[in-house]
Amino acid sequence: MLATVVLTTNIDPSIFILLCAPYGMKNNSKQRAPLSLTSSLALKPGRHAPDFALRTTPDQEVSLNQFRGRPTILAFYPADFSPVCGDQMTLYNEILPEFQKFNAELLGISVDGIWSHLAFSKDRNLHFPLLSDFEPKGAVAKKYGVYRKQDGMTERALFVIDGNGTIQWSYVSPIGVNPGAEGILKALESMNSKQHK
Repeated sequence: MLATVVLTTNIDPSIFILLCAPYGMKNNSKQRAPLSLTSSLALKPGRHAPDFALRTTPDQEVSLNQFRGRPTILAFYPADFSPVCGDQMTLYNEILPEFQKFNAELLGISVDGIWSHLAFSKDRNLHFPLLSDFEPKGAVAKKYGVYRKQDGMTERALFVIDGNGTIQWSYVSPIGVNPGAEGILKALESMNSKQHK
């Protein structure tokens, strides 16, 4: 049962949603965010995507520039092993072939350390890189305007970047809601149709 709530305080609505979600509520791609929230600081479509290089293993670094010439999906998420993040990353892993139809590369990014990412990736059997924005903490998330300084983690944010390095679509989901993949797929389809005109 959902109740209508009027916020009359300065509480961040995304935190409020997380705290007020019914116990046991499963966040999946079929659920819709109760509020449409977009961080005013998040980079918007049309902006150049800032380059970065982050570790994916103790001895391997991944750079955004490596993927120039093809679409890239950046999926910022708050934390490894949290229920919503686990569901979100597992969903993306399951539909990875759909992203690959557009020759798109998927990169997961959080402020968790490399070892946490490796354990999370193994536990969830993920087949895409998880990048550690650990030190300096949240530096890449800050470049994209999606670092939650008060919480020491990233927003749950998505960016679809074209082969020229321009952001074509971005979305910041409420922190406790799985944004699903519909927006990503629509953005990739739109980019693909513009390319073939």
